[in-house]
Amino acid sequence: MSQLFVGLMSGTSMDGVDAVLADFSVPPLRVLGHRALPYDDALRDELLALNARGGADELHRSRLAANRLARVYAQAVADLLEDLAITPNQVRAIGSHGQTLRHRPGEFDGLGYTLQLDQPALLAELTGIDVVADFRSRDVAAGGQGAPLAPFFHRAALGAPGKTVAVLNIGGISNLSLLRAGEAPLGFDCGPGNALMDGWIERHRGARFDAEGAWAASGAVDQALLDHMLADSYFSAPPPKSTGRDRFNADWLQAQLRAAPMMAAPERPAQDVQASLTELTARCCADALLRHGGQGPSEPDELVVCGGGAFNTHLMRRLQAHLPAHRVCSSADKGLAPLQVEAAAFAWLARQCVERQALDLPTTTGARGARVLGCVYPR
Repeated sequence: MSQLFVGLMSGTSMDGVDAVLADFSVPPLRVLGHRALPYDDALRDELLALNARGGADELHRSRLAANRLARVYAQAVADLLEDLAITPNQVRAIGSHGQTLRHRPGEFDGLGYTLQLDQPALLAELTGIDVVADFRSRDVAAGGQGAPLAPFFHRAALGAPGKTVAVLNIGGISNLSLLRAGEAPLGFDCGPGNALMDGWIERHRGARFDAEGAWAASGAVDQALLDHMLADSYFSAPPPKSTGRDRFNADWLQAQLRAAPMMAAPERPAQDVQASLTELTARCCADALLRHGGQGPSEPDELVVCGGGAFNTHLMRRLQAHLPAHRVCSSADKGLAPLQVEAAAFAWLARQCVERQALDLPTTTGARGARVLGCVYPR
């Protein structure tokens, strides 16, 4: 039976979809190809508006947006397979994460929910390939956070026998995996990744992201603002925990800017806010590793970084400054390109689902036990 799986990942940065084709016949896997397809401005604006609970008729708009997403995903799959001269019937399944619009586990009624916008039935129709989707809901139903799920893949792809490995994914939100030999992986969301930085630079300079962190590097960290942001109770909460744009968003940042003590200047320079947001991401990730990873012969001496944040050289330098006893490196050094890791994770999760392999969830999401995640939509 084919061991070729496509993984699709649309993260909290909401900038587009990454698609990879992974071959699991070569342990732990071999990534055969990668395609990134950006969202057009209209789709991105609608997804951001839906995430921000903006406007009327959200149910209607969300279903039309899901159809548009499915067409973008299908195009990414078609482009990827065409690049590799692979036909749809050679692919066993697509793992589709969908686009997170709400993430509120454990809230309201004690169970809460997580919502990834997707249209897997249409994706199966358009591609002619089985689709596995809705990975997170089963975990929430079992009392879990629904996230992060990547630590299980990190263990399979980046784990090292007899060694503790730390993997940090910096997308819109940052999440840490601690992979100790002989133990279930520990994983949780650290806090903001790129989302606040991306939103701030787009507002002030019209750019989608701070290339290499150059704008942040041109500013000075506002210590009063940084301290105020770090006082948010999320950072000191114990795992299991997860978060998203529902908490760390433009409104949260504006509240921090209003409440933090001001210096003598009438307003904060925009580049100083960017520097402070970059430092916030570096600090919350480094603090999480030091608090839960510790130091010593059985603890990690290296932090492997993936996601878009791995390309932010200023952020990587700040992480290294806060972790002098660790080597901070890119996942590319371990054979997996940073922008391929999370998409490859959903190819792997799709394989786990179709083979009915349960994941041992309590140490990552807090679910009551091992569960098979995902729903299958036959082609």
